[in-house]
Amino acid sequence: MSAHPERHFTVRRMDMQDIADALKIEHQSFPTPWSSAMFVLELSKAGSICLAACEDDVLIGYLIAARYAQVWHIMNVSVDPANRRGGVGSAMIHELFRIADGERTHYTLEVRTSNDGAIRMYEACGFREAGVRPGYYADNKEDALIMWRSTDEDFVPPNASNPTEWKGHR
Repeated sequence: MSAHPERHFTVRRMDMQDIADALKIEHQSFPTPWSSAMFVLELSKAGSICLAACEDDVLIGYLIAARYAQVWHIMNVSVDPANRRGGVGSAMIHELFRIADGERTHYTLEVRTSNDGAIRMYEACGFREAGVRPGYYADNKEDALIMWRSTDEDFVPPNASNPTEWKGHR
């Protein structure tokens, strides 16, 4: 029996009215949460995709990604603690892929090396480890795992610790 019965949530574009609810989730999820100004900035950028997952018109998760050249940097993914492990995070990531995927589209993100659940979710969405950023997180100096996904099978991340492992993978 699954922890979550069949889910009935939707994923849509995030808007300014979602910020207050996103901040509640943000403060429950991260030791150094984003400010409302950070959300406003990303929502205002033409080169960002901001998604909201909602169940019964209640925000239960969000994803923020910004495009830099041909790379989408997933900067923030969070799901309300009561709704984790129910497919919400992966649904938002797959919606990002649906919107942004092209012939040569690359995605990257950083995740705490201790966040096994998130790492497994990212791997299930096609991300692969490419290296580590030592002491990346300011709150406790924890390392960040750098992960990449690309629609270009010949893509090798610039920071890949072993570039030959990347050839021919998507």
